[in-house]
Amino acid sequence: MSRRHPDCHGNLNNTPLKSAEANCCLLFKLFGLLVFLNATLSCPSSCICPNNSSLVQCHSLSLQDILDNVPHGVQNLSITHSNITVLQASAFRNLNNLTSLVLSHDNLQVIEAMAFLDLPNLTTLDLSFNTLSYLADDAFAGLSHLQVLKLNQALLEPNQILNSPWTQHLQNLKTLELAGNDLQTFPMAVKDLKNLQILHLGNNSIQRLNEPEISVLRSKKIRLYFSPNPIFCDCHIKEMVYWFQNTSQTLDAQQLKCFGPPNLNSSLVMGLRGDHLKCSNEDLETASYVFFGIVLALIGVIFLMVLYLNRKGIKRWMNNFREACRDQMEGYHYRYEQDSDPRRSNASTGI
Repeated sequence: MSRRHPDCHGNLNNTPLKSAEANCCLLFKLFGLLVFLNATLSCPSSCICPNNSSLVQCHSLSLQDILDNVPHGVQNLSITHSNITVLQASAFRNLNNLTSLVLSHDNLQVIEAMAFLDLPNLTTLDLSFNTLSYLADDAFAGLSHLQVLKLNQALLEPNQILNSPWTQHLQNLKTLELAGNDLQTFPMAVKDLKNLQILHLGNNSIQRLNEPEISVLRSKKIRLYFSPNPIFCDCHIKEMVYWFQNTSQTLDAQQLKCFGPPNLNSSLVMGLRGDHLKCSNEDLETASYVFFGIVLALIGVIFLMVLYLNRKGIKRWMNNFREACRDQMEGYHYRYEQDSDPRRSNASTGI
């Protein structure tokens, strides 16, 4: 009975020849070595490229130096701490398999139209920690499968960029991160993202959420990260507090604190009641009405004092006025009697 030997895959076979087994294993080792050498040679310097070439991590290199040698089959590409100020149209060619792209800490300032056009399979794009001042309306054209977009601390002109129609190309986007951009108001552009599920707005300068903004979040069922923000806890946030206390969409609402007025500073928003939330001008209006009443009362008192102090002169003036009126009325009465005397009428006719 012949003895069975394992082949180079570790499986038993019926071949008794050890030389064939050795040749088979040698061929596989050589093939693996060629793959490793190819990946190593094609990996740009100062980059890290694992053997399977599915991940490339580069630091402090120009974009052109990286893309000239990056393996075409790469799926995850990270380029950080470089000086890539402008992304031009079709900046990433021959990377059709790319699913994740990180361009953080790259001093990125401008993204031109069609910059990501050649990345049809991209699902995650991280542009955090840049200084974007211009984002073309068609900057994200071609990213129909993008699901995660990170723009944390990346917008130099947040109001201008967030009001542009770049959202039209991201209809499958599910997560949008806008933390740390000094946003003063809620970015209403998110209402055009039909499939958005998670929105990060922490570490901005938003003082409240108004009714239209809450309606967008409620209708689209967007889960919100909102802490920290300098919430001003007055009567204008009553609807926001009510929504926070009655929804599961605010994922970090328990950490949200008031930054004013002084009597509510550092208070937890979720612990507020309706009677805590007073408008800053309510007391001012009350004080204004009180002050106005006091002024009117003082004017009245002064008027009465003037009348009292001049009572004799006023009485004398009233008597003189009454005498003048009486003299005037007597003159009218005398003229009326003279005109109505029939003897004066006959004398006048005879003449």
